[in-house]
Amino acid sequence: MQAGSFLAAAVVVTLAPGPDNLMILSLGLARGRRAGLAFGLGCALGCLSHTALAALGVSALIAASPVAFLALQIVGGIYLIWLGLGAWRSRTPPAPTIVSSSGPKPPVWPLFRRGLVANAINPKVVLFFLAFLPQFVVVGRADSEAMQMATLGGLFTLQAVVLFGLIGWFSGMIGQGLGRIPGAARRLDQVAGIIFIGLGLRLILVR
Repeated sequence: MQAGSFLAAAVVVTLAPGPDNLMILSLGLARGRRAGLAFGLGCALGCLSHTALAALGVSALIAASPVAFLALQIVGGIYLIWLGLGAWRSRTPPAPTIVSSSGPKPPVWPLFRRGLVANAINPKVVLFFLAFLPQFVVVGRADSEAMQMATLGGLFTLQAVVLFGLIGWFSGMIGQGLGRIPGAARRLDQVAGIIFIGLGLRLILVR
């Protein structure tokens, strides 16, 4: 196991434009720093489920079963579409309440949970972990291949927590600035909704 080269590759993969980054960015812009950070951390920690599946060999079983993989694609796509419709229909409050530092803050746990689920049920991420982790596993070491994959997956999750958190935080800062413009918050919610719906349809339709 080569931790240095793995971490460098993991950072490049995490920062490369993709569905997770796009979802975190759009949600941060629409809902602010706390929302972007919460959703980003949820997406990052969702990697733990893929690590466990890859280490236990479950990912290989899913990849080998076209029916199971298709079912996971459909479920994941429907979930993203549901999130997108929710964002589109949301009744975002006027801009001052978004940027206000006083008063009650909207709960972020639901957004964290949505990010966690969105990542955990994405079949494309299942395949990615199945293909990516074994490349850095050294056969014949004292620790088993499964243990090495678990360690690598944990390292991947830690760097994803940092990078996704930063993306959510800084996109939220930009979103809060845009939120001062009348009507912008509602438009940002609609943009986020379109992005989520588009990603959901892509997950279902693209093979």
